[in-house]
Amino acid sequence: MPLNDLWPLGLYAGTVVIIVGGMLGLSYILGEHHRERATQEPYESGIPPTGTGHLRVPVQFYLLAMLFVIFDLEAVFIYAWAVAVREVGWIGFWEMTVFITILFIALFYLWRIGALDWGRSQQYLSRQSTGD
Repeated sequence: MPLNDLWPLGLYAGTVVIIVGGMLGLSYILGEHHRERATQEPYESGIPPTGTGHLRVPVQFYLLAMLFVIFDLEAVFIYAWAVAVREVGWIGFWEMTVFITILFIALFYLWRIGALDWGRSQQYLSRQSTGD
């Protein structure tokens, strides 16, 4: 691609940098600069905060969140196939059937080992500690 064709992209990138820099610079210059004790405290509807803002989340939450992201990403592949189903024909249909079958096998496996349970069973915990 010749360099002459890229000047609009460079102009656009330069304009974006100037606008964002200008907005950040103006907000810094025109904004208030005061350091009072009340400025640094969180506001909770006029009520003084009690306790800490830290919440301990169990590891199972993160495991479930990762599984959700993985299976949600698979939905994107299924949607793309659904859009192009007429173009890919029967070969695409059978490939998607295999893909969805593998997804169901993975989901069944996760369900059987208890990865989707919040109240984890003793069997799953002992299996995890022995490395099975």
